[in-house]
Amino acid sequence: MQTKASLSRIVVIITALFAALSGLYLLVGGIWLTAIGGSLYYIIAGVVYLATAWLLLRRRAGVLLLYAVFLFATTLWGLWEVGSDFWALTPRLDVTFFLGLWILLPIVYNYMSVKNAVARGALALSLVFTVVVLVYSVFNDPQEINGTIPAADNAPVQSTPGVADGDWPAYGRTQGGTRYSPLSQINDKNVGQLKEAWSFQTGDVKTSHDPGEITDEVTPIKIHDTLYLCTPHQKLFALDAATGKEKWTFDPQLKTDPTFQHVTCRGVSYYEDPAAAQSNETQGAAPAICSRRVLLPVNDGRLFALDAETGARCADFGNNGELNLQSNMPYATAGRYEPTSPPIVTKSVIIVAGAVTDNYSTKEPSGVIRGFDVHTGKLLWAFDPGAADPNKIPAPGENYTPNSPNSWAPAAYDANLDLVYLPMGVETPDIWGGNRTPDMERYASSLLALNATTGKLAWVYQTVHHDLWDMDVPAQPTLADITDKSGNKVPVIYVPTKTGNIFVLDRRDGKLVVPAPEKPVPQGAATGDHTSPTQPFSDLTFRPSAKLTGKDMWGATIYDQLMCRVMFHRLRYEGTFTPPSEQGTLVFPGNLGMFEWGGISVDTDRQLAIANPIALPFTSKLIPRGPGNPIEPPAGATGGSGTESGIQTQYGVPYGVELNAFLSPLGFPCKQPSWGYISGVDLKTNDIVWKKRIGTVRDSSPVPLPFKMGMPMLGAPTSTAGNVFFIAATADNYLRAFNMSNGDQLWQARLPAGGQATPMTYEVNGKQYVVIAAGGHGSFGTKLGDYIIAYALPDDAKK
Repeated sequence: MQTKASLSRIVVIITALFAALSGLYLLVGGIWLTAIGGSLYYIIAGVVYLATAWLLLRRRAGVLLLYAVFLFATTLWGLWEVGSDFWALTPRLDVTFFLGLWILLPIVYNYMSVKNAVARGALALSLVFTVVVLVYSVFNDPQEINGTIPAADNAPVQSTPGVADGDWPAYGRTQGGTRYSPLSQINDKNVGQLKEAWSFQTGDVKTSHDPGEITDEVTPIKIHDTLYLCTPHQKLFALDAATGKEKWTFDPQLKTDPTFQHVTCRGVSYYEDPAAAQSNETQGAAPAICSRRVLLPVNDGRLFALDAETGARCADFGNNGELNLQSNMPYATAGRYEPTSPPIVTKSVIIVAGAVTDNYSTKEPSGVIRGFDVHTGKLLWAFDPGAADPNKIPAPGENYTPNSPNSWAPAAYDANLDLVYLPMGVETPDIWGGNRTPDMERYASSLLALNATTGKLAWVYQTVHHDLWDMDVPAQPTLADITDKSGNKVPVIYVPTKTGNIFVLDRRDGKLVVPAPEKPVPQGAATGDHTSPTQPFSDLTFRPSAKLTGKDMWGATIYDQLMCRVMFHRLRYEGTFTPPSEQGTLVFPGNLGMFEWGGISVDTDRQLAIANPIALPFTSKLIPRGPGNPIEPPAGATGGSGTESGIQTQYGVPYGVELNAFLSPLGFPCKQPSWGYISGVDLKTNDIVWKKRIGTVRDSSPVPLPFKMGMPMLGAPTSTAGNVFFIAATADNYLRAFNMSNGDQLWQARLPAGGQATPMTYEVNGKQYVVIAAGGHGSFGTKLGDYIIAYALPDDAKK
């Protein structure tokens, strides 16, 4: 008995010490938080924890009654702040709940000098109440929308003219960027039976010469019986579509170094000479050399044309199949101008654009867009978004405009209108714009429509004015013909943006189809800069409906949640488009954007869109020039930081900047989950009909728990006529399939590495396959690899 009493005494002392330390932390932190305008709760919690410690040491059973009232009040407070949101309630209740449960145990309770059954019962009831609230919240998520988009009665599945139903000949299947396949062998009834059909490893892995931002973002293309895909170092592989066996490979011998901001390849493009294709089809002859060619962009500023059958260079294209995209480029250092997305290819022109290093200096390459002859590689036209005359081609000895806005994401093309649609970025440096000229501003952060044959401007729509937040248009836009409320067919283009707005424009003239009124936004730019008084806000949007508040702050525990609330109140934040500041600004939607390079998927038959927005705030803090922060780079610096986060030098303007995700001291996002979700949009009404969390913390937390919280994503969904869509993209390593009508998950497969890519689907020899690149993403923190994996139904399941 004496041993038991001694053990109880030790346990109670340790418990009291824990409560005292927690109380002291919460009290001091709570006073700090209250002083800067935050919640009073943490002061109260700190006092209660300290009182709990004192009562435990005094062996007073009244501690149970005090704690019962506190736990009950804390649960009510949590419901008042965040409603029945399990993951938002968790840090408010976890430590408090488990401490109450611990106090109730006999080893603690039996140490009390006087027992109190009423107090013990009250604490038990409070614990039960908290459990009931948490269990209810698991099944009643206020963030989810549980609607259904009905299938159109007897809606015919339309084939795309010139594209075989079983093929995937472009990055978005079509150059209209729909990411939709008319195949239905795999459907919502049988997708749960998918099995791995084959896998292939490219052997292309991260080296010591690479930056942190090495990514495998490729979506393969498929023509006839062959897949074509590129790796992060732009090695090009041709694989047998049925077996995954290598047919040929081409290595451009990319030489990287850690100053490259990116090492990535999102895909390749395909061209087939119409005359040769017709001749081959009628005569049954082998295709002529390079009548079918694959176009490979390389991160050091080159473009290759290769024979699709053999991988040999097309000798009639450029310099033995190679174009130097650094021609007439200012500051032409490898890695500062990077074509990372597949070019658009028309019947006669290749349209090429590329990324320019963000936030390094005012002496960067041009963001010029160029059209080259698809057969010879001859320069046909140029559109320099920062030049007074954008179509002027530099004379010998002249260059394109330094730092002009660039287009790094995949473009889209309408062959009937012969218009190419380019998502535009902003002049770099991005986070201070006091030196920008009207020429530099007019096409920045816009959708730019050019005549594909001539490069002449057709129209432009600006999505952000005087962009100080890196809110470039980050994704391939999507073309669709939509029936409006009057029953008229309207050729539209959907433009997903980092702000969460999806702008819907008539793709013939750029006029708004869905209203996007200009609304006032926060003012007060840094010294020497200015802000636009208004910004456009589309009525079709995923942007947050209200400003973030302290209630939205999160953490794994009450401790880091308190710190997140303190950090939030110390930042400048007045809602979307709060200007960058020396104080530090909360940027939400964040610099990563609600939409990234993946874009959306549109079922043009059902007029249904699948979207996967993310919601992760960032912080930006301007760093004035001064000692240790010179305005010019040191002698010998070649440029580039190898990353898009952390300290960004912004040489040539009055400020550097520090950009980071808004994280707690423990490394968790300070905004409560969900940080990512999937959603179905009825494009006839532009209503968000369903919305579901996606992704778990299995691969991003110290303990690999499969909790569905809604994870950030990089990549896009791909939808099919089988009423099923596929998506990887999340920060956990899975490929998943969902019902398009209601968002219900139907299937998932564990991937050997991160799936930060967009899946594609095709048919060969009567069998439909789904393919995903699982190679991971360096700065996103997912596991790196070199896998291409195909899934298909067993032969007896294709019904």
